[in-house]
Amino acid sequence: MLVITAPTGNIGHQVLDRVLTGDQPVRVIVRDPNKLPAGVRERVEVVQGSHGDPRVVTRAFDGADAVFWLLPPDRQAASVEEAFVGFTRPAAEAMRDQGVKRVVDVSSLGRGTAYAGKAGYVTGSLAMDDLIAGTGVAFRALTMPAFMDNLLRQVRAIKEQGVFFDVLGPDHRLPTVATRDIAAVAARLLLDTTWTGQEEVQVIGPEDLSYDDMAAVVSEVLGTPVRYRQVSIEALEQQLTGPGRSDAMVQGMLDMMIAADNGLYGGVTRTPQHAIDTPTTFRQWCEDILKPAVQAV
Repeated sequence: MLVITAPTGNIGHQVLDRVLTGDQPVRVIVRDPNKLPAGVRERVEVVQGSHGDPRVVTRAFDGADAVFWLLPPDRQAASVEEAFVGFTRPAAEAMRDQGVKRVVDVSSLGRGTAYAGKAGYVTGSLAMDDLIAGTGVAFRALTMPAFMDNLLRQVRAIKEQGVFFDVLGPDHRLPTVATRDIAAVAARLLLDTTWTGQEEVQVIGPEDLSYDDMAAVVSEVLGTPVRYRQVSIEALEQQLTGPGRSDAMVQGMLDMMIAADNGLYGGVTRTPQHAIDTPTTFRQWCEDILKPAVQAV
């Protein structure tokens, strides 16, 4: 039995689609089953509720061979630790008590760097990994940088203003990865019953690019000039601050972005395997995903 959390989210639904091509039964944890496509609901066992609820995860993990663990965003959490470790603690206990064999989660690069302990959401994510690893379950933490798909949040600005924004320096080269490649790696591990032990698996895409590099690619794909504009951390804080987000979670986001600009994702040594496991280039992602999204605005 495979258990998929967050099956209606951007990554979760792609993982679910992929594991359904296998021959193992699948169970999902979902707050609103109606958000699952009708064809999917007919093929999975549904446990309704939050995967932060001890009763829900205890029921969902009963007889589970493998679990895909993906944390939902909690913009109003009292602290980053509560959002990551606090939410995951009931599931970690259920993984141990129910005898779950393997767990795959979505985490972040950054462990071992000077900024790992002061990187906001990344620090919380790494602590979440430690909590899961502490159960003794066979574990693969998928560690990754920013997602290409995050650029979809700025589709309107790209189309109407010819610009996209972030706080990182324009020439700061970083890895990026497509969510479809994350899902492919996760599904492959979930369907593989042979692995043991605990490891981090880097999911970093096939190339490193700066935001200026990305703007050039977007311009070529869309056939219209698009540029990158760096904004200050103060401007980002002003944008994030509001009734929908706690001060602690705003600060967690700011700390992560500052750490990213100062080398949080450094130290990655690329190998040919990275391009095999995560083959989607930024140009290909722009052709397949970004361009249709811009045209649809």
